Amino acid sequence: MAEQGGTEQSNDISTPLDWTTFANTIDGKQVQTARSRHSINPANGESGPDVPMSTPEDVENAMTAAQKGFNVWSNVPWDQRKKAVLAFANGIRQEKDNFVKMLTREQGKPLAFARMELDMAASFTQTVANLVLSEERYQAGDADTMVRYTPLGVCVGIVPWNFPILLACGKLAPALLTGNSIIIKPSPFTPAGGLKLVELAQRYFPSGVVQSLSGDDSLGPLLTSHPVPAKISFTGSTFTGKRVMESASKTLKRVTLELGGNDPAVVLDDIDINAVAPKIAQLAFLNSGQICLALKRIFVQESIFDEFRDALVKATKELRLGPGTDEGVFLGPVQNSMQYERVKGFFSDIEKEKWNVAIGGKIPEGKGYFITPTIIDRPKEDSRIVVEEPFGPIVPLLTFSNDEEAIQKANDTQYGLGASVWSSNIARANEIARKLHAGSVWVNTHFELDARVPFGGHKESGIGVEFGIGGLKSYCNSQTLYLKKP
Repeated sequence: MAEQGGTEQSNDISTPLDWTTFANTIDGKQVQTARSRHSINPANGESGPDVPMSTPEDVENAMTAAQKGFNVWSNVPWDQRKKAVLAFANGIRQEKDNFVKMLTREQGKPLAFARMELDMAASFTQTVANLVLSEERYQAGDADTMVRYTPLGVCVGIVPWNFPILLACGKLAPALLTGNSIIIKPSPFTPAGGLKLVELAQRYFPSGVVQSLSGDDSLGPLLTSHPVPAKISFTGSTFTGKRVMESASKTLKRVTLELGGNDPAVVLDDIDINAVAPKIAQLAFLNSGQICLALKRIFVQESIFDEFRDALVKATKELRLGPGTDEGVFLGPVQNSMQYERVKGFFSDIEKEKWNVAIGGKIPEGKGYFITPTIIDRPKEDSRIVVEEPFGPIVPLLTFSNDEEAIQKANDTQYGLGASVWSSNIARANEIARKLHAGSVWVNTHFELDARVPFGGHKESGIGVEFGIGGLKSYCNSQTLYLKKP
């Protein structure tokens, strides 16, 4: 356990975390609140564990502790900070099984995908810890010019409910490696895992360096408008991201915004249909479509449209829907009632807009926020299902005639997070990929991320990047020193 004000951390977590109670972490201590709330298991409607409802006083206490923690942590040498972040990654691995169970319980995703999220969280944390942000040196006459990167100060990470552990780690690792302190606000829909992640971090970092505050939607504005934080890192919807930016602008906080997407898949006429269709189906419906980088518009070249549609329907039929605890399930429930109602709104358009349903189109009866994976066959390209981001298991299947039209249609969106091109002709696919307006573009795959390189969006999909050297720099001020030679 790290002593208050110290820098010594232990790698020993032979004593597992207690998963029966959940608290805020403020100044290295587990802090309860007078009022509590709980999440809902989206598979069966059962209540999750009680978690704190943070007050303005809790926010003030956390900010004071974060400032003190920053003063300590920013003076710890880089190699020691790296060692602590690597130890934290190892701690996540040792506590993996408990995180996985809670993730399926409160988020709803199948256990197999919960395990994948925990593996990615630990791996990404480790990869970020091994990045190096070097000083830059230039010589001119009797002067040495040096550019160095210094930590910003207190940071706030606002984490969404779709990948609550992975995306919390995506904010923790770079902030801590570069010498900042950070307060994590987990989503009200998936708070328990995030609280335990920060509790675990107390074994590796000094008091006040990593803290957590749980609450409802009223908590976010208290953090984004507070004068102490130097940076807000937010992952969520474009609508909310704009509000975060507006709030942060009043004190000129730095912001990293990873927002919505409407990712296109461009499927060319030279593909192996039977090989590609199952991959497209899985990438559209992974996490029940609740991924900013999920495939949300599937463009298929006209000459193979009918054959590809039939293969895609066949592959989708094989994706099992059910509670995340059941064996072999691919799609769990939509995570919360608000999102469930939003996705159902697209289903109400089916009859009104006279859409052709290739598969699905029904909302199952019974407990839980379950929605059958649904493909809409060639809706109008100005319809809501094409223009907006449903963030659920419903996608439009569209056509194009040639490569130029494919590029134009794929780019015809306010979003620009991810995109992919599918072809047996790699040179052709690569050429198209370079012309797509998105922060990440893949050829013959999608949603394969590498923490060594930056991840971010174009247009209304966000501002700034996470991961890679660019992600480290986003938690720093650059300082140029013009130093005379002795």
